[in-house]
Amino acid sequence: MLPMDTMNPAAQLSSNVTRLSHLDLPGAGQVCVEGRFAYVGHIPNKQNLGTSILDVSDPRNPKLLSQIFLDDPESHSHKARVIGDLMIVNSERNMTAIGRKAEQLPPLRARLTAALGRAPTDAELAAKLGIQVSDIAMVEAAAKQGYHNGGFKLYDVADRAKPKFIAHQKTGGIGVHRFDMDADYAYISTEMEGYVGNILVIYDLRNPAQPEEVSRWWMPGQHLAGGEQPAWVGKRHRLHHALRYGDELWAGCWHAGIRVIDVSDIRKPTTVASYNYHPPFPEPSHTFMPVPFPIEGKRIGVAIDEEDHAHDAEEMARRKGRPHGCLWTFDMTDMANVQPLAMFEVSELDSPWSRAAPGRFGAHQFAEFMTDTLLYCAWFAGGLRIVDVADPMAPQEVGHFIPEPAPGKAAPQSNDVDLDDRGLVYLVDRYAGFDVLEFKRP
Repeated sequence: MLPMDTMNPAAQLSSNVTRLSHLDLPGAGQVCVEGRFAYVGHIPNKQNLGTSILDVSDPRNPKLLSQIFLDDPESHSHKARVIGDLMIVNSERNMTAIGRKAEQLPPLRARLTAALGRAPTDAELAAKLGIQVSDIAMVEAAAKQGYHNGGFKLYDVADRAKPKFIAHQKTGGIGVHRFDMDADYAYISTEMEGYVGNILVIYDLRNPAQPEEVSRWWMPGQHLAGGEQPAWVGKRHRLHHALRYGDELWAGCWHAGIRVIDVSDIRKPTTVASYNYHPPFPEPSHTFMPVPFPIEGKRIGVAIDEEDHAHDAEEMARRKGRPHGCLWTFDMTDMANVQPLAMFEVSELDSPWSRAAPGRFGAHQFAEFMTDTLLYCAWFAGGLRIVDVADPMAPQEVGHFIPEPAPGKAAPQSNDVDLDDRGLVYLVDRYAGFDVLEFKRP
C-alpha cells in the first residue's frame, strides 16, 4: 500500500469539496472508476509503470491491489477503461524529448530545405527543435528506427489483484491515445498507416483474444493514401477521442473542433454535426458530450478544451496573452446548425499557481458522464472545478478543489477526473497524486 500523504492544510484551496484521502501515486493520464475499483493509467515514468488498480471500497483508505509494468521502454499506457472484467489500456509512443523530436524531424527538414534552398545543417535543425546539436544523432536514429508497438492491450481483471494479459492489438503510427468502450465495441483513437493524425477505428470486442476491426471514420483530408489532401498543417485536425451515447459518438477533434457521428449502422459511421471554433480560439477541442436530458426544450452539448503545452521557448513566447483552454456549451437541437451558447473560464486570480512555469493552467478534461447538470472538470493548475450548466447560457462554478503541487514541482497539474455511483470524485495529477474527494452542494 502506498503511504498516505501528510497534507499542509494551509496549502489546500477548496470550496464545498472535502478531501477524503490521498495517495502518492505516480503521475497519471486517466482515472476510470467502475464499481468499487479505480483504474489509473500512468504518464511515462522511469519505472515503466503502466496501470494501477485500486480498491476504493473505503474511500478514506484506498488500497493498491496491483500494478502492470511495461516491458517496452518506448511505450506508455496512460489511459485505461474497464467494462465488466475486461480492461483495455493504450499503447502509445513515448513523447520524450527524443521521441517527440523524431516525429517532428522529417517534416521540419523538408520545410527548411524548401525555405533555404539547401539541406539544413544539424545546428539549424537543433535550433528549431530546441535541442542540443549533440542530440541530433539520437533523434536521427529514433526517426529511422520508427515505432512498431502502437495499439491497445486487453486484460482479464476478474481478479483485480492479478490482471491477466489477453492480447495486444497493433494499430499504426505512434499508436492509440484516448478511447471509449462498451460491452461489444471499442472506439479507438489511433494513428493508422495511410492517414495523417488520429482517426477512429471501431473494433468488435466480443472475442477479446481477437479484436476485429469493424469500421473507420476520419475527417476529409486525413486519408492521404486515398488521395485526400489536408487543408491544414501537420496533425492539427485529428480525432482526440469519441464517446458513445446511444447511437451517436461525440468527438473532440483537436483544432478541427467537434463532431457528432451516427453509428446506428456500426459499419458505416456518418458525420451528422460539426462545429469548429478554431480560429480564433487557440486551444484544441479535447472532449465533447451531450447533456443527457433536454434543458428548456433544447438539446445541449458540452465541450472542454485542452490547454496545449509549448514544446520550446519560441512557442512559449508566442502563447503569452492568449486565452486559456475553457469549457463550452452548445445548442445541438438542430444538428445541421450547431450554435455556441457560452464559455466558462477560470480566472488566473483563482489559483496561486496560474503562472507557474512550465506547467499549464487552463482546462483539460471532465468526467465523461452526467447524472444532473454538474460537470466535474480537471483544470491543470486550477485543480478540480465543478460547474453547473443548468443555465447553458451562463455556466456557474459551484465548487472547487486545488491540490498542492507534487514534490519538486511548481504547480499542480490536475489531469483527469471521474465519479463513482456514490457521487465521490477521483482526481489525478500529471506529476503525482491520487485524490478521493466529496462534493456537497451548498
